[in-house]
Amino acid sequence: MKPNLCAALLFLCSSLAVAQAPAAPASPQGGDSPQIKQAQQLNSEGKFEEALAVLDQVLAVSPQDYEANLTSGIVLDMQGDFGKARGYLQKAIDVAPAARQVQALRTMAVSYAFECDLPQVAKYEQQAYDSQMKNQKFTDAAGTANELARIYLECGDTPEASKWYQTGYDTAMRQPNLSEADHDLWQFRWENAKARIAAREGKPKQADADVAAAKVALDKSKNADQQRFYPYLTGYVAFYAGNYKSAIEELQKADQKDPFILVLLAQAYEKLGNQAEATKLYRQILIINAHTPSNAFARPIAQKNLGTAR
Repeated sequence: MKPNLCAALLFLCSSLAVAQAPAAPASPQGGDSPQIKQAQQLNSEGKFEEALAVLDQVLAVSPQDYEANLTSGIVLDMQGDFGKARGYLQKAIDVAPAARQVQALRTMAVSYAFECDLPQVAKYEQQAYDSQMKNQKFTDAAGTANELARIYLECGDTPEASKWYQTGYDTAMRQPNLSEADHDLWQFRWENAKARIAAREGKPKQADADVAAAKVALDKSKNADQQRFYPYLTGYVAFYAGNYKSAIEELQKADQKDPFILVLLAQAYEKLGNQAEATKLYRQILIINAHTPSNAFARPIAQKNLGTAR
């Protein structure tokens, strides 16, 4: 073969190989980037502007980066800039890998929970629930249903809360080969939910009966991790029954890192005239920068009482 012909064939083969090669991978997803981790740490420390500056650097290079868009939305929610936050969160939904789609949808739902915009919360939680049901992830879907139910409850819509807690329980029961312990766990969650709904509806006797049923299910499950939710339940029921001293005693046994526990405690202290302790707790809430339903309920109340709402 002549040298010139050989060179031409080699060039042609290498060109075809390049044309058929897969595209270069997108920027890292899932928070593996040191810059994303740095921004998340800054957000947890309340250094929102610094976190956004880091994220802006990432997005300047990779505007389609899922984690950078998601984290930007979260940081902006913590700042109270909800409109701008949802622009980034919608972008995260649009570019989310299949495995992260539900996370993006539920993060958007929590964003709307800060303002109790229930139609929008339901829109995104429903999409997440439908996706999980389509993939027969019944336990995950049950958790999404319960999240939506809790948002309805704390935003004051008890009928929808009841409907979605029932949906969560029924969905969990569809899980194939559900163990007896897991069945008892979901029974506890269902009785827990019914007690809180009854408390919010001003039905203390029904609430007490549901608390007793929840305790039976909890003891039967022998689930040590769930024990911490029981004083939260009893404190919650006592609070809405107007038994503020009992509420404080019970809630002090619950998770003191949960902003919703702290906001119930703060409000109970206020009811008893102890504004100093309430203020201390409201300030404690505002250093918690988790993007969760608990914080979506607690943070606006704390900001309002401290006069720091945006």
